[in-house]
Amino acid sequence: MDTKKKEFIGNLYRSGTLYTTETVTTLDHDFFSLADGKIVPHGIYDVQNNRGYLTLGISKDTSEFACEAIKSWWINYGIFLYPQAHSILIKCDGGGSNNSNHYIFKSDLQKLVNELNIEIRIAHYPPYTSKYNPIEHRLFPHVTRACQGVIFTSIELVKELLEKTHTKTGLSVVVNVLDKVYKTGRKVAEGFKETMKIIFDEYLPKWNYRAVPTIE
Repeated sequence: MDTKKKEFIGNLYRSGTLYTTETVTTLDHDFFSLADGKIVPHGIYDVQNNRGYLTLGISKDTSEFACEAIKSWWINYGIFLYPQAHSILIKCDGGGSNNSNHYIFKSDLQKLVNELNIEIRIAHYPPYTSKYNPIEHRLFPHVTRACQGVIFTSIELVKELLEKTHTKTGLSVVVNVLDKVYKTGRKVAEGFKETMKIIFDEYLPKWNYRAVPTIE
């Protein structure tokens, strides 16, 4: 999983070319002060089924948002595609909303597995190696191509464009909108670091660990 480049909504210039029947006039700068809002595209790529799942947020790219995207994927799709699964493996970068150094992500992850009642194993890519994440070259480039040159006037338009993403090798994309506002600067509960149930691997524990459901 990973979060794609954030986009602004409004009559703002976007790079790329497209065929139109009339001239399209836009503002030449994409300052946030000129925008009507923004979109935070969080992506999950199912390697086995060659399918992308995009969650469009309207707020901040936080650990809570990332966990909500995982929850949405599992409840609506994953649990039906993999009914015998007892663990989920997620490969992701070491920064952003799923930062390997931030305990708030681990805290939100623990809450998530307790709610879903399934183990989630996290494997962070080491610094400067995120280009090897399959989502970076099997999903995101095709998503970018599907939206090339189009002016994002509404989140509904973005959703419609992203859902048209496909390739000759069978890639398809599902898109959901999550219109929830997330707080930044959240801190972990007092004592979490000392009592957390996260199980770190013996090999590269900073980047490899498991969140196992617990009864509280």
